[in-house]
Amino acid sequence: MLLHSNIIGEGNNIVVILHGLFGSGDNWKTYANKLKPEGFCIHLIDQRNHGRSFHSNEFNYDLLVKDLKYYLDHNKIDNCVLIGHSMGGKTAMNFALQYSRYVSDLIIIDIAPKRYPIHHDKIIEALASFNLESISSRREVDQKLSNYIDDILLKNFLLKNLYWIDKNKLAFRFNLLSLSNNISNVGERVKHESKFLNNTLFLKGEYSNYIDDNDKTEITKYFPKASILTVPDSNHWVHVDNPDNFFDTILDFIKDKY
Repeated sequence: MLLHSNIIGEGNNIVVILHGLFGSGDNWKTYANKLKPEGFCIHLIDQRNHGRSFHSNEFNYDLLVKDLKYYLDHNKIDNCVLIGHSMGGKTAMNFALQYSRYVSDLIIIDIAPKRYPIHHDKIIEALASFNLESISSRREVDQKLSNYIDDILLKNFLLKNLYWIDKNKLAFRFNLLSLSNNISNVGERVKHESKFLNNTLFLKGEYSNYIDDNDKTEITKYFPKASILTVPDSNHWVHVDNPDNFFDTILDFIKDKY
């Protein structure tokens, strides 16, 4: 099945952006609108079980890579800058290692090729703690999530997924059941032993622990041309915490190639 996307801009300078867990392409609309005047055509993709894309009981990186390849082939894209944040970064790494001919340059945001332990339990517990069938307002969902999640940024990020199925019924756009059942797959390490030989940029948040000094060897093993830069004053949501520095950094990297 074809992934849902929002395409902003036009032309042959294609940028494809992949969101993280519980996110959607809409999270990146601000950056797409900033890249458009620079001459880029940006594809904001909803990965399976997220946003407006299809739901599936199966969820792993092999499938996410296949979904992306089908999308690019369907849209006749054979050369793009590929950007991925967190889970989307893992999809992007796996894709670039298997299908390097599609990717001119790669930007990976605050994730390394290594395996990560499961650490989304609190989010899943919060989302599973109430039944949307019995809730009639966004404010009530906000209050329910507040019982488990103190981080306002994280809570608002999850609330962006709420929508009205009809006048009286709310739902989340992500497929919580499938993501819960397959959550261990999200932390999987990159499995492919090939190398991506094109230019690659890894961006880490200054206060984030997703990428540490020990990861450099693993990163350069798969991505020999990788640069690893730190975005100051930022945590895991690098693009939210320091948007100006983040945008200037990716724009400098991308424009240098065109």
